[in-house]
Amino acid sequence: MDTSKSFTHRLFHLFSASALLLLSTSASALVQDITAKFTPDPANPLNNEFVNTTPETGICAWHAPATPTCKALGIFTIRAPFIANSNGPILANHEDPRQGAMWKMPSEWREVDVIHRETGEVETVQVRIAGVGHRWGLDRPPGVSAWERPGIISWSNQWRQAPSPCAGINYLAASTSFALFFWIVPENAGVCSRQPGMDIPRFWYDTLEYAYAIKTPKPLTMSTGQYTGSINYTMGPGGDFDFGDVMIPTDNLFTFNFTLDVQHALKVEIPPGGNRVELLPQGGWQAWLNQGRKPTRLFRDQTFNISSSSRFKMGLECEIAGGGNTCLVRDTTSGHEVPLNVSVSLPNGLTDAAGQAVNRRPLLRDGSGTELFQPGFYVDRKPGTLHFDIDREHVEQMLTGGAKTYSGNVTVVWDSEV
Repeated sequence: MDTSKSFTHRLFHLFSASALLLLSTSASALVQDITAKFTPDPANPLNNEFVNTTPETGICAWHAPATPTCKALGIFTIRAPFIANSNGPILANHEDPRQGAMWKMPSEWREVDVIHRETGEVETVQVRIAGVGHRWGLDRPPGVSAWERPGIISWSNQWRQAPSPCAGINYLAASTSFALFFWIVPENAGVCSRQPGMDIPRFWYDTLEYAYAIKTPKPLTMSTGQYTGSINYTMGPGGDFDFGDVMIPTDNLFTFNFTLDVQHALKVEIPPGGNRVELLPQGGWQAWLNQGRKPTRLFRDQTFNISSSSRFKMGLECEIAGGGNTCLVRDTTSGHEVPLNVSVSLPNGLTDAAGQAVNRRPLLRDGSGTELFQPGFYVDRKPGTLHFDIDREHVEQMLTGGAKTYSGNVTVVWDSEV
């Protein structure tokens, strides 16, 4: 008896493009685009995190790429075309930090909602400012030596080092009338400030060097596509970026635009010829042909390899559908039909919505029970199995009478649009 059945599979392949960083200014605002991407890495399937794709500029990129602190802290810097000018002199040894060179950065974590551009799904990003610096200038005289505090600290160490709670990276570039510095700003840091040893009539910043830290959501639970969101920081006295009461920035708003690009993988590989499945008794037909022992079960297990970093669901489409929830196979001569059971077993790393392993999970026409499968890590070309079988009572019907050939087509669907 040639009892057989075939199936095909269908996948949805989704692609998205990442955004490039654009840094722009206006009369009153700075704008920074921050981008990050997730693409599963077969060479490192357990590392399922976003990669920051924002181009690096500033101190760590251009001036101190070999600085151990930058690498050790995992930071990178951005340089913004920022201007701030003193609105009066900075007096020597002033006691009020707000009357000189002062920084209070938004170093605490803040939440930003990012929204999927097509589905409207909402995820949360956390961001904080983790470093600050400038290229500052002053007239000569007095020149850079105005920052020396005799018997306390040299002018260069005022900037190469950092006042608590900030921390220096042991970097300074300077001439007689300008300097470039950068400090680390710890989480929830307060005010960092410096006082000169002599009066400075005019002082200015013509860049803003900063580092930021972000915490991104888990990409394996996110849909393919782009998520975008923004956060606004105020700048100026009493603002989020607070430079004191003397140093006044020309911009009063700093906007960060986030784009998270999720590029999932969902791929199923069926071995050559695997789309044609022949159902057989245990050990084949020889026991019946030679000994007259009727088989009680017809079945076939078909393996496949699956790669997945995304949620997906599975479904079943039938060439021959009856009144039940499964597909049918039909004898081409008599027209007799019997139900065909189809189930799936998925490899380790893929679970259902409840976190349970997927072992011989029935595939039904209405999709119930297979509405959501999800990876705990990137699963790369791991074997799964489709199980096909016909119940004993229906095998009895098929073996009654003369020779028959039952066949039917079934489409097994792996769908990433959950």
